[in-house]
Amino acid sequence: MDPLHIRTPLLRSGPLSGFSGTSIWLKMEALQPSGSFKIRGIGLACSERIRQGARSLVSSSGGNAGIAVAYSGDQLGVPVTVVVPATTTDTARERISSHGAEVIVEGSSWNEAHEHALALAGDGAAYIHPFDDPLIWRGHSTLIDEIAASGLEPDVIVASVGGAGLLCGILEGLHRNSWEHIPVIAVETQGADSLHQAVESGRLVELAAITSIATSLGSKRVCARALRWTSEHEIHSVVVTDASAVDSCLRFVTDHGVLVEPACGASLSTVYEPLDLLKENRDVLIVVCGGVGVTLEQLETWRDTL
Repeated sequence: MDPLHIRTPLLRSGPLSGFSGTSIWLKMEALQPSGSFKIRGIGLACSERIRQGARSLVSSSGGNAGIAVAYSGDQLGVPVTVVVPATTTDTARERISSHGAEVIVEGSSWNEAHEHALALAGDGAAYIHPFDDPLIWRGHSTLIDEIAASGLEPDVIVASVGGAGLLCGILEGLHRNSWEHIPVIAVETQGADSLHQAVESGRLVELAAITSIATSLGSKRVCARALRWTSEHEIHSVVVTDASAVDSCLRFVTDHGVLVEPACGASLSTVYEPLDLLKENRDVLIVVCGGVGVTLEQLETWRDTL
């Protein structure tokens, strides 16, 4: 079966390179069919569950994972139910519904939606976790395979972290391609910084609540594999403000004509508000993870209120 994701462009950003004085490369995951990188791992997981006999799919999501499951179910011809928390934007809910999936709103955070979705699974309905599944990490790791095949070897990779499925995929891909020496900068927003707090504590930490507007990063606790990776690979945990993330989204749409969510803007902010860790590198790769659960008007409203 052909994969449900596409090979995305790898671009050298003229505006960001000129602004930063170094070569900034963009892996344009915002151009995936579902609007984010999520389709890489989730597409693989959905295809595998259907191959194993599942007749329908159930998932939980703050937005992008649910859109990816809905898109996958549409492509595979099976019913999909996605449970989202009340914080999921109307735009994201509409995107999920547009692929024919049923949307159920439950709880104030992804964790509560997750528990409800688990209760709906079984009897032919396979549960698709949004980030904590080796199949999903394997799918996300293809992003690194594509970069390696391009001939570019970046000095550092910058990626946003929510539940850390993307981070686990990136690290799996780096090690498979013998790029163990390339450090990763893992970026979160204040109020959704469960990886940073886990690194600081040396153990998994569950946040009391998600207070960031970057709801796509809204897992109260990262997957255990992500924390283990921090002792096996050079990973720098960075936390930025919501205001920086939103401002970076608005600057990015001006520079590149591509609209992304604050969850993605968090990574972009390391260039727009220069991060010292990037200064000594010649080739910096940013995973433009995407996100279609936001509008330009929402970004402008957030900018004005933050």
